[in-house]
Amino acid sequence: MAVPIPGPGYAITVRVEAPASASAAGDLAVAVGNVGGVVTAFDVVEARTATIVVDISCNALNQDHAEEITAALGAVPGVHVRKVSDRTFLIHLGGKLEVQSKVALRNRDDLSRAYTPGVARVCQAIAANPSDARRLTIKRNTVAVVTDGSAVLGLGNLGAAAAMPVMEGKAALFKRFAGVDAWPVALDTQDTEEIIRTVEVIAPAYGGINLEDIAAPRCFEIERRLREMLDIPVFHDDQHGTAVVVLGALRNALRVVGKKITDCTIVVCGVGAAGSAIIRLLQSEKPGDVLAVDIDGIVHSGRPGLDDNLASIAEQTNHRGRQGSLADALVGADVFIGVSAPNLFGAEELATMADDAIVFALANPDPEIDPSVAMHHAAVVATGRSDYPNQINNVLAFPGVFRGLLDAQAHDITDRMLLAAAAAIADVVHEPNASFIVPSVFDPSVAPAVAEAVRHAAQEAARAGEVAAGQ
Repeated sequence: MAVPIPGPGYAITVRVEAPASASAAGDLAVAVGNVGGVVTAFDVVEARTATIVVDISCNALNQDHAEEITAALGAVPGVHVRKVSDRTFLIHLGGKLEVQSKVALRNRDDLSRAYTPGVARVCQAIAANPSDARRLTIKRNTVAVVTDGSAVLGLGNLGAAAAMPVMEGKAALFKRFAGVDAWPVALDTQDTEEIIRTVEVIAPAYGGINLEDIAAPRCFEIERRLREMLDIPVFHDDQHGTAVVVLGALRNALRVVGKKITDCTIVVCGVGAAGSAIIRLLQSEKPGDVLAVDIDGIVHSGRPGLDDNLASIAEQTNHRGRQGSLADALVGADVFIGVSAPNLFGAEELATMADDAIVFALANPDPEIDPSVAMHHAAVVATGRSDYPNQINNVLAFPGVFRGLLDAQAHDITDRMLLAAAAAIADVVHEPNASFIVPSVFDPSVAPAVAEAVRHAAQEAARAGEVAAGQ
């Protein structure tokens, strides 16, 4: 397995009182290093003749490791630990979002235009022409990030309240990368009908709906029915955001190894929300074959007990009717895409793949195969982690996708728009290589490129619809 590295997800600041000696700083740093912590900042906040007070910021592996670092500092002779702050929790205090007015309210005239009596004229204009809501309200630039908390990250069913930190973070990413105003809508129900009805009745305030952390298979029906009911785009990021980035990365990986997708056998391990969407989007590229693998092995039409989603997947994939385990699926495969569980296979199974194999092991934080092992055999390796090259991260997709949809005033979202987004992500990387098949999430050119591609595709779809209606 890859050696875990202390990271900012478990960052602490320990305030200690220490003797004012020449060796004090070194003693404290050594104490942290001896237990595997990483010092990221050392700030003297108070100095006296005999003592100093220091804030030591450190990265740890987990909560237990943070406590071990604290204990190690307290064990240094003459050192007293005053306080320990968890820096991750600190940035969440009071939430991560706020509302700010875009208009100045300096006097009675401003108030009369922004609110009563002037606002009444705007209300009447929208009542007479409902489409004006996109022009005269926040609907023009606002997305609802909707969850029921049933599949929060990889943590499972934590409920609506516990899902809020993720939804706030999602909203912050929308704003940071694409200037989209997004707001968390955490629903205290996991009843499919209640969720659909609730989203339906709140939809007039929003230009788009981003479904998030809703468990499969309910997420499929919720998205499908909302798309049928609403006149705004509905996008389940766990499905389509992942699929878009995976396809963009795969396009460049295939360029690196000199293969065509039409000649490739692709194994997709995990057939939940993400895996199902990846398979369906891949079909647009006409791959040689796709083998879907879940906990019960290779999906095929003759396997008993298939639910509606797996039955649909079976119809689209596995043209030769192969059966067996993940290890059987990997034999001769050109591409492995994992969105499943950690540590499912190793070097022996990997060696059975085709030459110049591509491995996307995206289970997080622990991939389906140790990336350092995968790199010994595969030509290109990608993960969902930030401490290896080629991080497959949905933030490359969803901000730009919604920016483009909002700018086009789109009423729905199509596979053509998703394919355009994937191509835009791939094209940001002009000269891909084995360690660089997707751009950095902080590359400022990504979101605008995705937005422009989606906007163009949406406008083309609208024009085609108008032509069809006219005929």
